[in-house]
Amino acid sequence: MEWFKNKHIQVLEWPSQSPDLNPIENLWKELKTAVHKCSPSNLTELELFCKEEWEKISVSRYAKLIEAYPKRLTAVIAAKDGQSFSYVHGASSVSLLGQTVGQSLQAAADRWPHREALVFVQDGVRKTFSQFQEDVDQAAAGLLALGLKRGDRLGVWGPNTYHWILFQFATAKAGIILVSINPAYQLKELEFTLGKVQCKAVVCPTQFKTQRFCDMLRQICPEMDTAESGVFRSSRLPDLRMVIVTDSRQTGTVHVEDVMQAGSRQHHQELQDLQTKLSFDDPINIQFTSGTTGNPKGATLSHHNIVNNAYFVGLRLGFNWKHIRACVPVPLYHCIGSVIGGMCMALHGITLVFPSAGYDSRANLEAIQNERCNFLYGTPTMYIDMLGQPDLHNYDLSSVESGERFEVWFTGGSLCPPEVMRKLKTDMNVNDMIVSYGTTENSPAAFVGFPRDNEELKTETVGCILNHAEAKVVDVSSGEVVPLGDPGELLIRAYSVMLEYWDDPDKTSEAIAKDRWYRTGDIASLDRFGYCRIVGRIKDMIIRGGENIYPAEIEKFLHTHPNVQEAQVIGVRDERLGEQVCACIRLKEGLDCSREEIRDFCKGQISHFKIPHYVVFVDSYPLTASGKVQKIKLREEMEKKLGL
Repeated sequence: MEWFKNKHIQVLEWPSQSPDLNPIENLWKELKTAVHKCSPSNLTELELFCKEEWEKISVSRYAKLIEAYPKRLTAVIAAKDGQSFSYVHGASSVSLLGQTVGQSLQAAADRWPHREALVFVQDGVRKTFSQFQEDVDQAAAGLLALGLKRGDRLGVWGPNTYHWILFQFATAKAGIILVSINPAYQLKELEFTLGKVQCKAVVCPTQFKTQRFCDMLRQICPEMDTAESGVFRSSRLPDLRMVIVTDSRQTGTVHVEDVMQAGSRQHHQELQDLQTKLSFDDPINIQFTSGTTGNPKGATLSHHNIVNNAYFVGLRLGFNWKHIRACVPVPLYHCIGSVIGGMCMALHGITLVFPSAGYDSRANLEAIQNERCNFLYGTPTMYIDMLGQPDLHNYDLSSVESGERFEVWFTGGSLCPPEVMRKLKTDMNVNDMIVSYGTTENSPAAFVGFPRDNEELKTETVGCILNHAEAKVVDVSSGEVVPLGDPGELLIRAYSVMLEYWDDPDKTSEAIAKDRWYRTGDIASLDRFGYCRIVGRIKDMIIRGGENIYPAEIEKFLHTHPNVQEAQVIGVRDERLGEQVCACIRLKEGLDCSREEIRDFCKGQISHFKIPHYVVFVDSYPLTASGKVQKIKLREEMEKKLGL
């Protein structure tokens, strides 16, 4: 049974305070009995049998306890000496990794050279790990040949294409800092971003849909028109030297194929020598926040941040012992796409399937069907859109022929309505759903659920504290730690907390205290098992006549209305009360409802001051490129529509 212990449980420490009587031994007893009945004739047959038996036994009481051992360990620590305050620590017997992004990918290519690493369905691109590693080395050597060096910043601006993830890993290999640029940025946002981090190069397509990337760059840098060699000097962006175009050749730019061919033997040797000089503490990625209260801030992440976050998320999800084909509709410019997607690929050997360059519900369903995906990343809004496809039942979503489990991952701390979870199970053949919470500044995940958590934990919480992370909840006014279970501001301290906001010490010190606690700006509560409940954003909180109202609570209730597809609740200005509650509701296709019906539905079910004063029916919400609802913009739209 040593193989089974090492493969599935790895290093397991069970707290001696556990009230359960030797649950591990009971599990081994069950397995030993099962193996004797099977009488496998060789090691291969034994391994296959153990994998199948694990699925059966893991639904038993003891295996559930073992699978959830980190949260039990957390529980013991949280309750130690009668502790009753809101602090949890993700204890772990698995060490942090001390390696760079480049070393991570190289290890994957050595271990799984012929396994498919990437599939870009729309573009017809398929790469094994060895092929991808070869492309990364060529691109990295090409960047060095073009004059970029360790510590320079290179921006990638565009949708989900192969070149995005290629340059993500090529920059890391060359020690160049990747700047993830929102593909929806317009001129003002783009110029600010490139200037803030002093980008030396930008990688982008000529255009995508209505976004004309090259034209916008020419407006900022007209010097491109006369740059015959593709290298220029811009008066408005003095650090920018070149634009690398990934599709058609354009005047004043460098084509991506030229980059791939630029590296000589000397540059490849330079790249090889560089690997011993790079530190895993070096900054390697700048991710810009949404900037809802001002200009975007550049969260600066190190190799150590993103390598370990992806590593421990993958372990939590079981990526280390089963092969995953993950459908990835979330954008690569977002931390979920590049870290929980791209880095999990490099660390755990999972296959990433990108259905389309831009978000497309139908393309997602086709990719799940045709590529036999058994894992799906997304936000609740994305899942709602897929469930809303009228021909959903025409797709074969039986996951994979071998009968592996089909699982979905909820991102961004958005609670999933129970009705949506039920439909994912019945309409999309989903077996397990994993909830999570994080921020860009946390690289990104801080809390992640366990695949076998019960429905209450999946619908009421955003998961359990991740390994090697600490969390506490403090009073918003005093900063004192609140009693366990009470709401307050959530703070995180971990290896995953960003290095800084790039070139912004004031904003950095506002977000990260001297003792390295990061202020999330979210109102939350913790339980003694290390699970977190998100109540809402501090800035989303509605203050109506002195009453604090958290939109998430009302949204959850509105989702129980049979005609409601999705609900977003915001505060809008009111002369007498300061703010009033406004519910923006998307109805299910073909169904109707009125303001009075919604208000009547709330009466007697939620407090009177939480009942929406305004009910507005909408077809869509303003979204970020990662699929999150932009409540600031929604509020502006509603106040204009209501004449407030």
